[in-house]
Amino acid sequence: MKKLFLSAALLSALFFNAQEKRPDNWFNLDPTTDKINGVGTERTYKELLKDKKSTTVIVGVIDSGVDYEHEDLKNVMWTNPGEIAGNGIDDDKNGYIDDIHGWSFIGGKDGKNIDADNLEVTRLMRKLKPKYEGKTAADFSSKEEKAEFELYQHVKEDYAKAKDKFEGQYNQLKFLYEGLTSINKEAKEQLKLDVIDVTALQKYEPSDKTNKQMKMIAGIMLKGGQGDNLDEAIEGMKEGYDHFKPYVEVGLNLDYDPRSIVGDDYSNSNERYYGNADCKGPASFHGTHVAGIIGAQRNNGVGMDGVAADVKIMAIRCVPNGDERDKDVANAIRYAVDNGCKIINMSFGKKYSWDKKVVDDAVKYAESKGVLLMHAAGNDNTDIDEVTHYPCKKFENGKEATNFMDIGALSWKPGDKVVAPFSNYGKKTVDAFAPGVDIYSTVPEGGYKDASGTSMATPVACGVAAVLKSYYPTLTPQQIKKILIKSSLKTYKSEKIVKPGTKDELVKFSTLGKNGGIVNLYEAVKMAEKFAKMKS
Repeated sequence: MKKLFLSAALLSALFFNAQEKRPDNWFNLDPTTDKINGVGTERTYKELLKDKKSTTVIVGVIDSGVDYEHEDLKNVMWTNPGEIAGNGIDDDKNGYIDDIHGWSFIGGKDGKNIDADNLEVTRLMRKLKPKYEGKTAADFSSKEEKAEFELYQHVKEDYAKAKDKFEGQYNQLKFLYEGLTSINKEAKEQLKLDVIDVTALQKYEPSDKTNKQMKMIAGIMLKGGQGDNLDEAIEGMKEGYDHFKPYVEVGLNLDYDPRSIVGDDYSNSNERYYGNADCKGPASFHGTHVAGIIGAQRNNGVGMDGVAADVKIMAIRCVPNGDERDKDVANAIRYAVDNGCKIINMSFGKKYSWDKKVVDDAVKYAESKGVLLMHAAGNDNTDIDEVTHYPCKKFENGKEATNFMDIGALSWKPGDKVVAPFSNYGKKTVDAFAPGVDIYSTVPEGGYKDASGTSMATPVACGVAAVLKSYYPTLTPQQIKKILIKSSLKTYKSEKIVKPGTKDELVKFSTLGKNGGIVNLYEAVKMAEKFAKMKS
């Protein structure tokens, strides 16, 4: 076994505040009545919406896929009223055969699906390297080629950084996973036990220096709450190992391109009718978790409650384990719009765009049809005013989409730790913040787990938007966006909080987003009610 030194960053990620536990259902709780920075879902239904009628809103979840048979989702899934399941016929003539609960743009007609795909930086490296490697700007005369040469320099640098980052983290997690597995087996045999907990671990005598090091690490993990025993700790470590593995083997692999599985003409960005009806796909953890936050069936006595009570979730699969492709994103948006979605959740993003125009055109199409797009700000603790996080609300001509929101992530911790340490930010770009740390929601095959990210914050905000649209159906995307921003709580606006990505650098909350605001359903409903009265 190769001995590796564990980075401080990775150890911090594994053990930091492991003993702290988020309050149950915290994202639905209320700052006033529950003293935590949730969005006030329960309070709103109880105090403001109990006697009001709602209309069903279709919400598109563009993601990795959704487990539409999950116990907490099966009753809230959109079902295509014009399609007959499994007959192999495009009954509603929308161009997609047997699209019962949605569609996948990363699958083939033969039923095969893409699981892992390249990062966009890898695809651009593959495209640009043959032409620009070893050349200088002086070798090119046209404005377009000079711009593309400059792009290649950035791509080349970022590809090298990504390779170092992911391979380094993967190797460290592999070391931990294999090391813990080794001492778990050795300790069980040595002590003749079926389970190794903290007490048993103390009695275990490692056979060599490497296992002695692993015993120390295992002790820290178990005492820090990373499982009650080594089997549980190993399972948690395997999740991280499995997360990074496809990035190394596929995401950054210049020699591997899985697009042939789809069977489309990838050079044709305007091609629309490809893919398959498997909107769950082979790895739907992320999309299923997102869907549950938005609309897991409320008050059914199982699992958890989503934010929105009267929604139907449409699953559009276009986000692989890797970076989504612009062509697929554009088609996913158009599919959602054409099939009745009024709000679309987009918990994904990347640093580079292959074909920004095709996505811009789809965003404009959604804008013209009155559809609100909710987008995750990203998890790189980066200022996205300076480093674009695609897709973005700004078009190539400099104008901005009026139906597009970027959402940052909040922690459940109070005071100066209120913003998630991983969240991207941007005074001009991030419209609001919502709960995004330790969010308990649905996962495939009937499970429930915590997950963190702006990917979780966005569906919280999306759920709030869906409630507004459900109870006040005449609201436009622009009005909903305005309400979410203006009604957001400014509790921390002038407060000093820890800047994401730093240990203790303090900045004003108001510098991280447009209004220094936290999405709040209770205040949003009160403002929407005023809008409704003004119209009447």
